[in-house]
Amino acid sequence: MSMLAGATLLASTLLGAAPARSADGLSSSADALSPSADVPAEFGSDWHDPIIAAPPVTKPSGRSCQVTVAEAQFRDFTPYRGTYTPPDGCGDSWSKVVLRMDGKVKGRQFDRLGHLHVGGVEIFRTSTPQPSPDGIEWSVEKDVTRYSDTLRRSQDVEMLIGNVVDDTYTGIIDVKVTLTFYAGRQAATPDRILTLAEGTDGSGGTTLTTPRNSERIVAEVYATGSGGGCEEYWYLSVPDGAPYSCQADRGPYREVQIKVDGQLAGIAAPFPTVWTGGWSNPFLWYVVPGPRAFDIKPIEYDLTPFAGLLNDGRPHRVEVSVVGVPEGQSGWSTPVNVLVWQDAKSAHVTGKLTAHKLGDLADSSTYTPGSEHRVDTEGDHRLTVAGYVDTSHGRVTTTVSRSLANTSTHRWTDGETTDALDATWTDDETVTVDGRGPARTTRTQRTYTMDGTTTLGAADRLRTVLTLGDRAAVTESVGGRRTAWSRLDDEYAGDATYTVNVPRDQRHAVGTTGERYRIRGSSGCYDRSLSTVQGVLTEDRSGC
Repeated sequence: MSMLAGATLLASTLLGAAPARSADGLSSSADALSPSADVPAEFGSDWHDPIIAAPPVTKPSGRSCQVTVAEAQFRDFTPYRGTYTPPDGCGDSWSKVVLRMDGKVKGRQFDRLGHLHVGGVEIFRTSTPQPSPDGIEWSVEKDVTRYSDTLRRSQDVEMLIGNVVDDTYTGIIDVKVTLTFYAGRQAATPDRILTLAEGTDGSGGTTLTTPRNSERIVAEVYATGSGGGCEEYWYLSVPDGAPYSCQADRGPYREVQIKVDGQLAGIAAPFPTVWTGGWSNPFLWYVVPGPRAFDIKPIEYDLTPFAGLLNDGRPHRVEVSVVGVPEGQSGWSTPVNVLVWQDAKSAHVTGKLTAHKLGDLADSSTYTPGSEHRVDTEGDHRLTVAGYVDTSHGRVTTTVSRSLANTSTHRWTDGETTDALDATWTDDETVTVDGRGPARTTRTQRTYTMDGTTTLGAADRLRTVLTLGDRAAVTESVGGRRTAWSRLDDEYAGDATYTVNVPRDQRHAVGTTGERYRIRGSSGCYDRSLSTVQGVLTEDRSGC
């Protein structure tokens, strides 16, 4: 990455060790705690497989059917291609559909980004852990029930985890992806899942044609800054002219925007994902990855205020862009799915966009030179859109308001031997649906935090101390009265040190890492804590 760039990054990718296999990536508190006597004085060649504190997907009881969607070994950038066929024995309406990816890799390898498409719909995006010489195994689960419309028909499958295997980077990524279908009462899901088509207007853009009776439309964007270069670490970039290895015009403010026919339809703060090679220190991530690293969540935009416009039967131009990326620079992937709910009793749902209030985009990064260089960034943006649709059950008005803010302080010394960032992002969204009964409002307040320092000290000892936070508060109300609520608090903390620019057996690495994932609300609670020391799992505690 940009922090302590060059030789330090290369050295960090050449580290490896083997797992003490006692659990997969979805293990529970039954995995038991490692006694302190088993903790080595420093990292050796054996540590625990990757594990996450987030809860596994809850599964209904009763009959289920499983289908293997992809099984492949990734050695290069050749995608796996196959055919998906719906399961026999569980009907075509399911109470839940659960995706599971099991992976294994050994040797040396970078962290890699991957995706899975079924019928052109991206249903899963992930990244990989960095392996050990003897190999690691991990698993990820995801609820993919919302894609049931796509999964009811035979579809082409494409999966890719882009990889490079040569004399140095020897890790072949071996994965198997299954879908388990649970029979029972059909879950409430979108009627259609659409993807964007190449435009026919010669502009090179993408277009969307919705069913003419669409009454609710939601776009989801799997936005990731990755693929090498500074956009993989966009939160550390500085304005042009500041003496730092990652410069990006104005600085680190990023915002993912979606437009319909050139008009801004949605704004969002991207999640500052840290991949498993991040912050120049792989010892932070060997056992406990950062939040969302294995299950990349899409940004959602409620486009229902634009339904009246989109329902005219013609293709409409839809564009996704990332504010702050220097012109002509790549590094962001923004695949789009569009989820549509239809009015079964109407052939054509008409409507109109009634309000579009866009605030000024504030994006200011100030560079202060000195023995410790400093960039202070402040950014914010607001958007409110409203529109109605005339459905078979009456007029329904949807109002979407979203406000974003970002503050950060980035400090570094000459040569970037000390590099520190303290940053906070907020993304507040309120969606109100008014029609046929009391107004229903959902408010979501998202907060992402990053506070870390990397220091290259005496004897080439590199130390990284880092905390990451993923928080969200959701409140649902009807007629102004709260009906449901939830609070998520996912925090990662790590402190790891090793010697750079020496052979592997001379790294003398030490590190403590941990994650606590808490969620509570009107439907219950979940609380799990993980702690590791030198790659040994020393705590795995669950309970509310």
